[in-house]
Amino acid sequence: MNETTTCAIIGGGPAGMVLGLLLARAGVEVTVLEKHADFLRDFRGDTVHPSTLDLLDELGLGERFAALPQSRIEKIAFDVEKERVVFGDFTRLRRLAHPYIAMVPQWDLLNLLAEAGRDEPAFTLRMRTEATGLLHEQGRVAGVRYSGPDGDGELRADLTVACDGRWSMARRTSGLPVRELGVDFDAWWFKVPVEDSVLPSLTPRTGLGRIMVVIPREGYVQIAYLGRKGTDSDLRSRGIEAFRREVVTLAPELADTIDQVASMDDVKHLDVRLNRLRRWHTDGLLCIGDAAHAMSPLGGVGINLAVQDAVATARLLAGPLRRRRPTGRDLAAVRRRRGLPTVLVQGLQQVLHRQIVGPILQGRRPSPPKPLVALVRAVPRLSAVPAYLVGVGVRSERAPRFARRTPQAHRSSPAR
Repeated sequence: MNETTTCAIIGGGPAGMVLGLLLARAGVEVTVLEKHADFLRDFRGDTVHPSTLDLLDELGLGERFAALPQSRIEKIAFDVEKERVVFGDFTRLRRLAHPYIAMVPQWDLLNLLAEAGRDEPAFTLRMRTEATGLLHEQGRVAGVRYSGPDGDGELRADLTVACDGRWSMARRTSGLPVRELGVDFDAWWFKVPVEDSVLPSLTPRTGLGRIMVVIPREGYVQIAYLGRKGTDSDLRSRGIEAFRREVVTLAPELADTIDQVASMDDVKHLDVRLNRLRRWHTDGLLCIGDAAHAMSPLGGVGINLAVQDAVATARLLAGPLRRRRPTGRDLAAVRRRRGLPTVLVQGLQQVLHRQIVGPILQGRRPSPPKPLVALVRAVPRLSAVPAYLVGVGVRSERAPRFARRTPQAHRSSPAR
């Protein structure tokens, strides 16, 4: 089966869905390919940052998003010597419309974006359709090969945008050069039911050789357990009982419900990577989000950066796509716009790795550096700085005029 579109988007994650919706509102024919049958996946990043909440308002989706079940993170705090020390306080960002991080299952956010996309005649979302390769024609990428419910096919496009994550097929096969930035830890994700209300703060728990980040959710906590890279097999060989004991040592309040983590199969391993492409495009292909720059989970900023990439891409390329076949200069403009925020955030993450995560996991100290703790205690208003960097970031993007809408009742329409 051979088909054509103006813009083919590989991957129905936050970057792909936001880009597809915005381009469709600009009148650009767009087709999003998502290999799964639905968006329901455990332990995808569920953080929706203040800048993304502002974007949803501008797109006319704020009210519908607010109706989704969610919890809010207002502070980032460490327990240091039996005292809670706030390092990032979103409530100090009083000029923001949303001074918090909303914790919403990512599938709810993606379903909302898909529903909004179906209201746009130029938008097509194809589920259970996996991009399996790139099409080349006269030295340029001319679309994708795919496998879907009706078999294999080809989708030709003026532009293909890779939004398929850190293990991107498109990035791998395009040969674009990657710069790897070393990371010496991995993360293990799991969830534990809670019986009482949880404080609206993101609270890393630390001890010699261990870090655990407890994220509040409705009825449970989602936990990221950080450990040295390459130790997954050792962690699993020790068994679920040993793992539960380590968890309760750092979070005693979970003692009554930790047995709900039935086996190590409930603990999902994430191979943490930190890297970025030296160039984000080749003729006919553009990479954004994790496909262009894999982020560490620290701060949960990967989703925010991916969404910001998508907004900038839509603003810069909607016009060229309406005129058909954007040039190399058009594609390079996306990296020129988004490269600096990527480098700065990754640089900050590297500092956090070296100064906080590394020494704790190596057993050299049980908590953040004492001078940093003393500074935050002495000058609490400094907690607004990390909150701004995490919640808003560098060079946040606003919705282009062609994509803005006032809130309105949802109009259902059949999926295409």
